[in-house]
Amino acid sequence: MATTTLPKKVGIYAGSFNPIHIGHLALANWLCEYTPLDEIWFLVTPQNPFKSETELMNDEFRLELVQYAIADYPKFKASDFEFHLPKPSYTIDTLHTLSNTYTDCLFHLIIGSDNWMKFAYWKDSEKLLAEYPIIIYPRKGFPIDEKVKKHPHIYIANAPEMEISSTFIRQALAQKKDIRFFLPKGIWNFLIK
Repeated sequence: MATTTLPKKVGIYAGSFNPIHIGHLALANWLCEYTPLDEIWFLVTPQNPFKSETELMNDEFRLELVQYAIADYPKFKASDFEFHLPKPSYTIDTLHTLSNTYTDCLFHLIIGSDNWMKFAYWKDSEKLLAEYPIIIYPRKGFPIDEKVKKHPHIYIANAPEMEISSTFIRQALAQKKDIRFFLPKGIWNFLIK
């Protein structure tokens, strides 16, 4: 009798991670432990269509920081997958390519409620919602509509709200603030150099 292997449930946490900080890691940790996800892939994006390229630290450096930050947790993986796709990267194209490349994985898109408010403007947003499960985590000031909670492809994560942003980290570094406890262990040393 043939056995069927269930696909691995992988959360795609895409972002510029400019730089990665403890808010990113705490949220991803919560999602791995309190949702059905088997793994979370930190998909470092080389260029977000909504951000100017000049705001970003070097792609390889951001990837290196993510790799270093998550090295001790087996459910996390750093990915440069979008580095090898046409720019700018669009989520629907990335997920299709990921699904065709990793056929043993069922990909779930992880987004904040702030991004959910803009979701209708994403490329092929309706197709994306129809084809992939979406996990929405809370962001302060961006409540999630009740009817969204009933959608069969949407999972609302009751995760703690994280108020730390990469913008805050960059500004604090520029002002020479000692913010080492807002960053994963060891990342502070990378950044101050």
